[in-house]
Amino acid sequence: MFNLSKALVNNTALIWDVTKDPCSWKGVECTPGNSSITEISLSGVYLYSLDFLPLLCQIDSLVSLDLSNNHLTSIPDKFIIDCGGIGGLQLLNISRNMLGLGGTDLPTFHGFVGLKFLDLSFNSFSGNISLQFEGLVALKSLNLSSNNFSGLIPTNLGKAMALEELQLSKNSFEGGIPDQMIDYPNLTLVDLSVNRLSGPVPARIGDLSKLEVLILSTNSLSGKIPETLSSMKSLSRFAAHQNNFEGPIPSGLTRFIKNLDLSYNKLTGSIPSDMLSPPNLQTVDLSYNLLTGQIPSNISPSMVRLRLGSNSLNGTIPSATFGTLENLLFLELENNSLIGSVPPDLGSCRNLMLLNLAGNKLNGALPGQLGGLSQLQVLELQSNKLVGEIPFEITQLPKLSILNMSWNSLNGSIPSTISSLQGLTNLDLQGNNLSGSIPRTIANMDSLLELQLGGNQLSGVIPRMPVKLQIALNLSTNLLEGPIPKSLAQLIGLEVLDLSNNKLSGEIPNYLTQMTALTQLLLSNNQLSGLIPEFNPRLTFDAKGNKYLFNASTPNTSPRSAKKGKSVTAASVIGFAVGVVIGIAISYNFYKINFYVAVVKHYGITAAIRTCFW
Repeated sequence: MFNLSKALVNNTALIWDVTKDPCSWKGVECTPGNSSITEISLSGVYLYSLDFLPLLCQIDSLVSLDLSNNHLTSIPDKFIIDCGGIGGLQLLNISRNMLGLGGTDLPTFHGFVGLKFLDLSFNSFSGNISLQFEGLVALKSLNLSSNNFSGLIPTNLGKAMALEELQLSKNSFEGGIPDQMIDYPNLTLVDLSVNRLSGPVPARIGDLSKLEVLILSTNSLSGKIPETLSSMKSLSRFAAHQNNFEGPIPSGLTRFIKNLDLSYNKLTGSIPSDMLSPPNLQTVDLSYNLLTGQIPSNISPSMVRLRLGSNSLNGTIPSATFGTLENLLFLELENNSLIGSVPPDLGSCRNLMLLNLAGNKLNGALPGQLGGLSQLQVLELQSNKLVGEIPFEITQLPKLSILNMSWNSLNGSIPSTISSLQGLTNLDLQGNNLSGSIPRTIANMDSLLELQLGGNQLSGVIPRMPVKLQIALNLSTNLLEGPIPKSLAQLIGLEVLDLSNNKLSGEIPNYLTQMTALTQLLLSNNQLSGLIPEFNPRLTFDAKGNKYLFNASTPNTSPRSAKKGKSVTAASVIGFAVGVVIGIAISYNFYKINFYVAVVKHYGITAAIRTCFW
C-alpha cells in the first residue's frame, strides 16, 4: 500500500498519510480487525496515469475495486493478468473514464473467476464484442452502456450462464434480439435501449421467468408485442417506446406490470378494457400511437401517471373513475377526439400536478371544481370548444405555473383575480372571445415570462405589464387603443412584442430601439403615425398598414404633413407668380437703366442717373 501511495501522490487529488494505518485512509475498507484490505475506491480523484494499476493487484484480499469517474484511457495487460489472479475480486468498476479513446480495444478478461459485477459504462470503447467476457464464469452484472460498441448483441457472457443484469444501452448494436440471450435463465434486468436493433422480439422472451425489467426503447424493432409477456409474473417494468411495433396491444399485458411505456409506436386497435385496472399498475404511456376507441372506465387506484395523448381515441372522459384516484399526479389525454365536458370529478384528484386535455373536442363550461387541484402546476386546455367564463376558482390554484386555455370560445372578461397566480410563468388565453379591459392587476404577476392575449375582443388601453416578461407579449388582434405606453420600456428582457391589428395611435416610441433583447416587433394594422425609428437590422419589424407612418427614405404622409404640403404647394404657386411679376419689372427697369445710361453718355447729364431709380 505504501508503494501504491507513492505512485498515486503525483497524479491524483487523493492524499494518503503513510504514517497511519492504511485501513484509515479515505476510500479504503478492511475486514473487521483491520487484518486485510477488502475494498479500494479511487472514484473521482482525477486519475490519469496507468502506472499504479498493477500495484493494486498485489492486494490479494481485494473484493471490490472502484476506479470510476477518472481520466484513464486504457487497461494495461499486466493489470488484467495480475488482477485476474485475485480469486476473491467480485466487483470491478471502471465506468466514466476515457477507456477506448484513441482506438484502444476492449481487453479479454482472463481469470477473474470470482468477478460478479463488471461496469465499463460511459467510456469510448468501440467495435464488436465476441469472446472478451466468456471466461467470466461468475459474472452476474455486466454494464457496457454509453460506449460506441457495434455489431450484434453479444451472447458469450460467461460459460456458467449466471448473468442476472445486462445493460447495453446507448451503443450502436444492430441486428435482432438473439434467441441465445433467452438461454440465460437468471436474467432479471435487460436494457437494450438506444441502439439500432431491428426485427421482432423473440416469442421466447416469456421464458425468462425471473425477468423484472425489460427496456427496448429507441430502436427500430417491429412486429407485434409478444403475448408471452402477459404471463411473466416477475415483470414489473416494460419500456419499448420509440420503435415500430404495430398491431393490437395484447390482452392481460399489465396483469403483473407496474410501469409500461409503449409510446411512439404504430399500435392500433382499442385499449383492452382490463388494461388500466390492475391494482398494482402505476404508470402507463401509450401516447403517439394509432389507438382508437374509448378510454377504459376502470383505472387502477395506484395509478400515478396516465399518458394517452396523440392517438385517435374518442368518446367521453370517464368521470366517476377519477374521483378515487388520489395517487394520480399526471393525466395527459391531449390530441385525441374526446367529446363531452371536462368532468367535475377531476377536481377530486387532489395530488394532480399536470392536467393536459388540449387538442380534443371538449365542450361546455369549465367546472369550478378544478379549483380543488391544489397541487396543480400545469393546466393545458387549449384547442377545444370550451365556452363560458374563466372560473374564479382556477385563479386560486396556488402552485400553477402554466395555464393555457387558448383557441376555445371562452367569453366574459379576464378575472382581476388572475394576479393571485403568483407562481404563473406562462399564461395563454389567445384565440377566444374575451372582452373588456386587460386587468391592471396583471402587473403584479411577478413570475410571468409569457403573456398571450391575442385574438380576443379586449379593449381599452394597454396597462402596465409584469416586468419579467421575456418570451413574448402578444396583444394582437384586439380592440386596444391609445398610444404605446411608456411602461413597456421596463420590459428589458422581452424577446417578442406583438401589438398588431389593434387601434393604437400616436408615434412609435424611441425606447423600443433600446430594447436589445427584442427579436420581433409587430405593429402592423394600427393607426400609428410619425417617423419610424431606426431599429437594429436583425430585428424582425413589421409596421405595414399604418398609413401615416413614414421613415427617412419615404415621403411624409401624416395628416400634419399633408396640410403642410398643401401650404407649401400654395406658397410655391404664389412664389412663382410673384417671381414672374418681379422678373417683368426688373426687365422693364433694366431697359430704363440702359436708356438713361445712353443719354448720360451722349449728353453728359449726371442728373439722369438719379432719374432711372425713381
